[in-house]
Amino acid sequence: CGHRGTQGIEGVRLIITPHQINGQRLYQAKVGTESSHRAWTLLGIAAIVGIVFAFAMKRSEGFTRLIPALFTIGTGLLSVFLLSISLRTLPVGTAYAVWTGIGAAGTAILGIALLGESAAPIRILCIVLIVAGVIGLKQVS
Repeated sequence: CGHRGTQGIEGVRLIITPHQINGQRLYQAKVGTESSHRAWTLLGIAAIVGIVFAFAMKRSEGFTRLIPALFTIGTGLLSVFLLSISLRTLPVGTAYAVWTGIGAAGTAILGIALLGESAAPIRILCIVLIVAGVIGLKQVS
């Protein structure tokens, strides 16, 4: 089954996908936008900046070290700002869950890899479940 799209107004694209159900040919129409792709990209960048934020916060030692503390504030603000831009297009529940999920899983993975944090099997399983949830939310959005 292929799909074909027709370009609409202001980057909006109607995607028509044929399906075969019980011998009948049916068509599913879906609206896609270039801004949706941009919103997901910004959300991914926001989540990565959020991971940097978490490590900067660790380095700031409770905001007692000036440069890491300033970096923590800057990355935190940038991450939330990028999230807010993605919310212009994406549903808040999905975007926030994906943002926190990527941040949580990414921070945990890097904590294991860079800081020698526990890599207990149950911890790894929990990280995998978070990543599966993020992938699932992206697929259904």
